[in-house]
Amino acid sequence: MSQKLLVTGATGQFGKLVLDALLESGKTKPADIIATSRDTAKLAGYAAQGVETRAADFDDPASLERAFTGAGRILIISTDVLDQPGKRLKQHLTAVEAAKKASVNHILYTSMPAPEASVIPFATDHLGTEEAIKATGVPYTILRNAWYMENLLLSLPRALATGRWFSSAGNGRISHISRRDLAAAAASALQSGSTESRTYTLTGAQAYTTDEIAALVTKATGKALDVVHISDEALAGGLKGAGVPDFFIPILVSFDANTREGHFDVVTDNAIAMTGRNPTELASFLETNKAALTH
Repeated sequence: MSQKLLVTGATGQFGKLVLDALLESGKTKPADIIATSRDTAKLAGYAAQGVETRAADFDDPASLERAFTGAGRILIISTDVLDQPGKRLKQHLTAVEAAKKASVNHILYTSMPAPEASVIPFATDHLGTEEAIKATGVPYTILRNAWYMENLLLSLPRALATGRWFSSAGNGRISHISRRDLAAAAASALQSGSTESRTYTLTGAQAYTTDEIAALVTKATGKALDVVHISDEALAGGLKGAGVPDFFIPILVSFDANTREGHFDVVTDNAIAMTGRNPTELASFLETNKAALTH
């Protein structure tokens, strides 16, 4: 039975971190790691370390089956196509079918917390993928990753520049976790050799309201940040006025709505159990990244 570990989307930010975690652990020989991407030239640095690289395109079923053949445990990292409804799920289902045809031993997948209850438009992509994986009969590990701490670096600099953070999240709580901690958990799951089918929700150690996050940001940066609580409709209008693409506005608003309705208010110790270490604290992350927050 093959013990080769395969990572899709290996040129992406998350995929690279998973590869780094696998290599740094010393538990898996580089030759037993397969990194896939549409453009393998971008994986030259990993190839130089002994990692096998293979071409794989989520829009090309044959390329996926070729790439997956001979792999034992594969990590399907969810794609980032959000501007074409239905395409992301189609890509994921293509990858799942290719994994089954390639006779892999175990399928791992990066999902999101509580997709069955979420109001986020792309939650159905994750739920549909989870269901397809379960239907293959292949043992699986579903990694329901909470929101990246790094996502805060996309919105907070603009808010800090004005001192006001417009939000419709109300008093809802969200437990962020760093991308690096999630990648370490994914690498651990890949290397575990487990034959059981399990679903894990991976979160940070604490869930915070928007006001509490703002207070942590102020402490880390020394800059005042007041949360302005508004409706979903007002938030959508503000995003449109800021020039956010129309297709992305409902998605961004749904993040706050999902938080307000409690679907992100979950804290587990799964990340600790899988990595053997405590996840990065939000306060520590903000302090480390205060330059990016105030640029």
